[in-house]
Amino acid sequence: MATAAEQWVLVEMVQALYEAPAYHLILEGILILWIIRLLFSKTYKLQERSDLTVKEKEELIEEWQPEPLVPPVSGDHPALNYNVVSGPPSHNIVVNGKKCVNFASFNFLGLLDDPRVKAAALVSLRKYGVGTCGPRGFYGTFDVHLDLEDRLAKFMQTEEAIIYSYGFATIASAIPAYSKRGDIVFVDRAACFAIQKGLQASRSDIQLFKHNDMADLERLLKEQEIEDQKNPRKARVTRRFIVVEGLYMNTGTICPLPELVKLKYKYKARIFLEESLSFGVLGEHGRGVTEHFGISIDDIDLISANMENSLASIGGFCCGRSFVIDHQRLSGQGYCFSASLPPLLAAAAIEALNIMEENPGIFSVLREKCKRIHKALQGISGLKVVGESFSPAFHLQLQESTGSREDDVKLLQEIVNHHQGRGHSGTDRRRTGESRTHNQGGGPGRAAVGGSQGQVGSRRAARAGLPVAAEQPGRGLRVPGRVATDRSRGCGLGRPPRGGCWLFKHTHAHTHAHAHTHTHLKAQELVF
Repeated sequence: MATAAEQWVLVEMVQALYEAPAYHLILEGILILWIIRLLFSKTYKLQERSDLTVKEKEELIEEWQPEPLVPPVSGDHPALNYNVVSGPPSHNIVVNGKKCVNFASFNFLGLLDDPRVKAAALVSLRKYGVGTCGPRGFYGTFDVHLDLEDRLAKFMQTEEAIIYSYGFATIASAIPAYSKRGDIVFVDRAACFAIQKGLQASRSDIQLFKHNDMADLERLLKEQEIEDQKNPRKARVTRRFIVVEGLYMNTGTICPLPELVKLKYKYKARIFLEESLSFGVLGEHGRGVTEHFGISIDDIDLISANMENSLASIGGFCCGRSFVIDHQRLSGQGYCFSASLPPLLAAAAIEALNIMEENPGIFSVLREKCKRIHKALQGISGLKVVGESFSPAFHLQLQESTGSREDDVKLLQEIVNHHQGRGHSGTDRRRTGESRTHNQGGGPGRAAVGGSQGQVGSRRAARAGLPVAAEQPGRGLRVPGRVATDRSRGCGLGRPPRGGCWLFKHTHAHTHAHAHTHTHLKAQELVF
């Protein structure tokens, strides 16, 4: 029986072979031949090995030249030649041994030289010493830190506040503490460099909208809403953030906060508000853009600001609801891994808050002087004022440029030398990492100007050299110090801009580069 069955199977196989299509037989034949080839062919070829002699090896080593770690930089590059300031950074500073009017200070309210602030810092220095030598979680939390956080929360009328020891790291640490990979961040194209680095660290999906263009922002939100409807499961775990500045460092304009709050609730997003420039400037009591517009601070999910401007200290803070702020104590990299703020600086910030609360009239004085500066800069030949009149950072847009980056830099350095010879400190600044779309004005250059506690006059402004900058269009002037010191690349918000031109007067100057040549003037107290 078995033999008969086997014969029947063989017959069926032969019959099927004859009945199979010709292409099928050809394909099977090719596959069989390929398998046989693979089984009997070598998978590699032995290469002849030639050993080098010791002399040949030494010659090869001597001939090898490694690639440079960084591209070669000329020794006369401005970044390698500092303007050295000696003495206190007050209204007048000594730059390279020459007394000059200070154009580059963020001391909006003039508290840097206030005797009360100095006395508070001195008392703290004698009590606690200079630094902390430890992060907040490792014996770096002092009672003065807790006092400052409590005072900031009460001043901003929020539940809780957290302080950082470095202003730049505040928003750069806060963003990645909440926004992670897969989340979506809608950010203004004119966002400052600290926001850009925070976005880069978050690794989130970044959606850029045109500067202060709420229609463009809503378009992006609607597109995202449509995408969420296609994949509701993913949408449930995707967080959406809107990141803006109260007063934009790069444009001097104010954000349309009421419209942003409406879009927040309409499309269920969270708002992060960076108020480094508007804190201690806007609002009846200096609480920033929320007080300026009369918006409830509970409508903002997180407010961030540094203490290096109006408070005349160092560091930064975030404030909001308790559960939001407490998350940063575990996830804020700048908070967890940096040494805590020196107690003397925390004490100085507390005393600055005391002065701000006791004398709220200083904010209206500041805004009035900003408007006077804005008006004084009108009508200067070759320059156009851009930005809000009440902002401590105005932008002067140059109408013409040389058309060459190298020529702009060279011309600006000549202007810097000219102004230092006249007793007005300024430096050329090239800023990278900003969006090319910042050039909203359409002109080739901008400048930022700020005002604060001095007296401003058109005649003295002319003597300060403003018409000179108009007659010699270039890239930018700025004063030495903390202003415009970072030259890193940014996080993909656009190619590096051409530069900026800044002229700074007595107390405060601030500069930022944009798509073309810019001039930034910022003054806390412009006494010409």
